[in-house]
Amino acid sequence: MNIFEQCESNVRSYCRSFPAIFHRAKGSIVYAESGREYIDFFAGAGALNYGHNHDYIKQKVISYLDADGIAHGLDMYTSAKEKFLAKFNEVILNKKGLDYRIQFCGPTGTNAVEAALKLARKVKKRPGIFSFMGAYHGMTLGSLSITANTSIRAGAIGTLSNVTFMPYPYGFMESFDTIKYIESVLNDVSSGIEKPAAIIFETVQAEGGVVVAPIEWMQRLRNLCNEHDILLICDDIQVGCGRTGSFFSFERADIVPDIVVLSKSISGYGFPMSLLLIKPELDIWEPGEHNGTFRGNQLAFVGATAALEYRENSTLEQDVKSKELFLKNFLFQQISQINEDIAIRGIGMIWGIDLTNFGGSNLAKNITMRCFEKGLIVERAGRNDTVIKLLPPLTIEMTTLREGCSIIETAFSELLENN
Repeated sequence: MNIFEQCESNVRSYCRSFPAIFHRAKGSIVYAESGREYIDFFAGAGALNYGHNHDYIKQKVISYLDADGIAHGLDMYTSAKEKFLAKFNEVILNKKGLDYRIQFCGPTGTNAVEAALKLARKVKKRPGIFSFMGAYHGMTLGSLSITANTSIRAGAIGTLSNVTFMPYPYGFMESFDTIKYIESVLNDVSSGIEKPAAIIFETVQAEGGVVVAPIEWMQRLRNLCNEHDILLICDDIQVGCGRTGSFFSFERADIVPDIVVLSKSISGYGFPMSLLLIKPELDIWEPGEHNGTFRGNQLAFVGATAALEYRENSTLEQDVKSKELFLKNFLFQQISQINEDIAIRGIGMIWGIDLTNFGGSNLAKNITMRCFEKGLIVERAGRNDTVIKLLPPLTIEMTTLREGCSIIETAFSELLENN
């Protein structure tokens, strides 16, 4: 029994899928103590869009530390926060014509989700929230209440209330008008469902199996919220910060949510950081009404500013589009052709290989295990973990991207022959 099994709680998870002791990483490669190198198609579950130890961001962080910059500042004014706010306003909000106030929450995405729900209820003075089937928003009680997976909700016995789950356009629901259904629920005085304070949604249900919402659906959802005086909250934690190409994943639909939740890659370096973007008229918080000891993560501010500078001075957005085309072609031409029961979904640099039609999760599990044996870290998602989720760093080199995809193809060929 190793020290991890001896001392660490049973709640540990990813280490069970990737049983190696890692000690360093660079770019898109993670190195184990054994000497093995692994291509990373996991990227910290979306927290490492700029890869591991990005040189430009790292140097900015090192310089800040060398200068004895403030490391912890609660929500006090600091130079690191000032620079981040100025840069974010300049290159993201102002450039995109977006008018948002910025709220710094506790360091994890789930805390920002909690803040969004709390604020929505405060503004509208209504307790209800609509979420969607297949949704994932976090593991604290409020976030868990709007997360659809029944297995991870099971531990919160009797505490998840005031949430109604609506159908997302997926599976048989793709041919069902889900927006019309929500409209009918809201208009029917006998539906038994009261009007909510907010509807929270993901433009891509990442943990839900890489399910991409259609543009028209998102536009109709925005219009529905306008018509019924409901706030629209976009959870952009995993698929924001450039994952789908543009900085915000909702830009492709030309909509503006009332509240946007960001975390994961917003810090640029894997530092804990989360924030809310709030339309100014909704910013009715009293001072300290939602706070936290680590809502002023100064190193995260430094990393986030450096990431925005890098994004501004590079061709990252165009690079994502070209890599998206490569992944799309590879998956449809090489993987889906192996067996007609394989389904492919994705956008930008998040893609899913859906093996639901093969029954159970064994095939997906075996393929990801085989990939790991061959030097590729790739995870599973979706209902019953039947979807293999490709989530490489946005900065991955094309040669490395091709090599990782080749490992996937080999694993599929080997295991489907025996399936």
